[in-house]
Amino acid sequence: MVGSHGRHCVVEADNGTRLLCHSRGKKSAAVVGDLVHWRTTGDEGIVEALQPRRNLFYRQDELRTKSFAANLDQILVLLAAEPEFSERQLARALIAAQAEGIPVVVGLNKQDLAEPFARAWERLAPYRRMGTQVLGLCLKPASSSATGGVSVPTGLEALLPLLQGKRTLVLGPSGTGKSTLINLLVPEARALTAEISQALNSGKHTTTSTTWYWLDPEHRSALIDSPGFQEFGLHHIAPERLAQLMPDLAAHLGQCRFYNCTHLHEPGCGVRDAVGLRAEGELAPQIDENRYRIYGELHALLSQPQRY
Repeated sequence: MVGSHGRHCVVEADNGTRLLCHSRGKKSAAVVGDLVHWRTTGDEGIVEALQPRRNLFYRQDELRTKSFAANLDQILVLLAAEPEFSERQLARALIAAQAEGIPVVVGLNKQDLAEPFARAWERLAPYRRMGTQVLGLCLKPASSSATGGVSVPTGLEALLPLLQGKRTLVLGPSGTGKSTLINLLVPEARALTAEISQALNSGKHTTTSTTWYWLDPEHRSALIDSPGFQEFGLHHIAPERLAQLMPDLAAHLGQCRFYNCTHLHEPGCGVRDAVGLRAEGELAPQIDENRYRIYGELHALLSQPQRY
């Protein structure tokens, strides 16, 4: 499935043809990236069933669940030096991805803004230390060369190999350059978006919120564009599972005195002992204090009674 909105979705057949479909029931359970069984009914189609998923990336607050996409190989979290990104939202997205076993690459855009970029790059140091791959990007094309050509935007030479042969969800707040990236890598993206929008805009239907783009004629590599978000709920994560989904904390879980340690106040806690502590020969702490603060805030939030 390559586009969705409520009970309406756009499916792509094996021959590349895209068709507007309806699902059975009041609301579709299918999301972009799902493999579905469908049949035609006149000029449209009906989704009959979903095939089993490898994974589903989603967020959940107290009121509703928002699914981004299914059957992903990786997520590209796109941030920018300006406006300043929210580390809390970044941490939440990484936790949700870890819960589904989906690898994440972080791209930091606007490398041309030297001072803001340097500050943002330093803020991402704890994420690089815990194994997250972080790429510096400048998606704005550089100035024309002496020969009259336009040079490749900075960072794409490192990013492109990571996209080959994979289904990648592009995630991030508005203003980070997601649309710029899509238009750079998929020149026909505007036409494809218009095609899907036209299908979904019949009657009262609005445009799709998430869109699938192929990066190659062989249909081996795909980018999935998602809408920007301001909040990222994690109410589907149990508080006792939270530390396991934060790699820098998880590295110290076997060092706690108590098997049911919350890592908040217990004596003999390996996680608390590692906060701000520098190992021999290391210049940076094993667990960054701000990362631990985010853990404490999330643990308190997820421990509150659910109100539905």
